[in-house]
Amino acid sequence: MVSWQKRVLLLPLVILMLGTPACRRTYTPKPHGYFRITFPEKKYERYEGPCPYTFEYPVYARVVKDPEPDAEPCWINVEFPSLHGRIHITYKNIEGNLGRMLEDTYDLAYKHTVKADAIRERAFADTLRHVYGILYDIRGNTASNVQFYLTDSTRHFLRGALYFRTEPNKDSLAPVIDFIRKDIVHMIETFSWK
Repeated sequence: MVSWQKRVLLLPLVILMLGTPACRRTYTPKPHGYFRITFPEKKYERYEGPCPYTFEYPVYARVVKDPEPDAEPCWINVEFPSLHGRIHITYKNIEGNLGRMLEDTYDLAYKHTVKADAIRERAFADTLRHVYGILYDIRGNTASNVQFYLTDSTRHFLRGALYFRTEPNKDSLAPVIDFIRKDIVHMIETFSWK
């Protein structure tokens, strides 16, 4: 067969294929999902270490001395092994430098504005135990989503920051951050100086 004859025979076949309705199903992509996380029951115990502070922390966490070589004696970590997170806590004596420490804490929290969707501040004041502070709730894909400081305004200053051993992802970490944020608020509300 000549080449033009093949084309004439194929033309009706191509027209028939183009004119035939294809499957007209509407495709809806499934949303990206994450693993379900089962959280432990909220229960607390008291931390009574050698440092001049005490607080209640969750029984599913453990308090360990900060392993960094340049860590000061009262720097600790509250680790959440099953959730791959930790609250890094630093402590300093106030020696006429409270203003500088407050400014540093503010700067460290607001350093996340580049990646943060919002930063909310919540003040805490317990005049009976002389515990005053601010919790910074940092929303978005940031390295630390919850930071706080506590002080008695004269002698003691403590700062805490929540970190995870994973790449920041606000969607997958949101339930875990919300869960641990409640533990941090409980720590702050039960905090006292020795």
